[in-house]
Amino acid sequence: MPGKHIELFLVDGESGGITTADVSGWTGHLLTGPRAALKRLLAREDANTNGVYLLLGDDPSALENTRCYIGRTENFAQRFVDHDRKKNWWDRAVLISSREDSFNEGYWGYLESRLIEIAQATERSTLDDNKQTPQPRKLSEAQRSDAEAFLVQVRSVLPVLGVSVLRSSRSKPEIERPDAVPDESPVFVLTHSKKHVEASAQVIGGEFVMLEGSTVVATWNNRGNSDSTRRAYESYRARHTKLIEDGSITIRDGIGVVTRDIPFTSPSTAGAIALGRSCNGRQAWRWGDNTYADWEERDLPTSPASPDRAEPEQRPL
Repeated sequence: MPGKHIELFLVDGESGGITTADVSGWTGHLLTGPRAALKRLLAREDANTNGVYLLLGDDPSALENTRCYIGRTENFAQRFVDHDRKKNWWDRAVLISSREDSFNEGYWGYLESRLIEIAQATERSTLDDNKQTPQPRKLSEAQRSDAEAFLVQVRSVLPVLGVSVLRSSRSKPEIERPDAVPDESPVFVLTHSKKHVEASAQVIGGEFVMLEGSTVVATWNNRGNSDSTRRAYESYRARHTKLIEDGSITIRDGIGVVTRDIPFTSPSTAGAIALGRSCNGRQAWRWGDNTYADWEERDLPTSPASPDRAEPEQRPL
């Protein structure tokens, strides 16, 4: 996959503040900032235009602890005054606009519909306020191509800004462009017959993703002995409980069944959730006769032979 030149500008000089994002050669523009800076955010020239937007908020009861709302507007500044008054749950906004005048209401209506569709499919957030997906605006074939190309760029930039609600954990035909090249690993497996654990996972888009249909422990009861171990186990137990509460794991006949693809920060965390105990994921997850560690190190250069193992010099006869 070719590299991408993304230019970020920290307006406040620090991460977490107002930030702009642009891609070299792309007409799109992203502006993001915290709700606490909303007045300054909306006073900017790039907030007085049309486009689509995301409202984001932390919600412990939501998928991936994220609540999201997706909308479109003819003027961000005017629309957000209303959202500030009527929606109290959000704490961050992302405004997506274009420097192309041809991007009119029809384009933005199409993109709003597609963004909601993708966010529902990726299952990275809860969209309580997007109860219905608006019908996509009718665009010509050429216009749809332009809009889809614009969407590809938006999806690549959002994770750089810390927004993963559109990030796909698996290549799905209904949301991916047909010419997309999936960045996937082999399928790794983790089993434990006594605990009825049969889990599968892949590295997709740089994340370790436990796949839908995996079976894991139904409860996480280990406590640990040392303070550090107890803290780690409490974190695993809380994550396991949360995945059950939000429906990502459902309990059937005393066995946990994974109902959606779940991204993890590491194979060890995924293994701990599956097994109900700490786990060296780099060794526990296997791919045929190989481990995850073998796959991870597959492209590393081999160490050069040490001097004492060098081939003896051939002298002429």
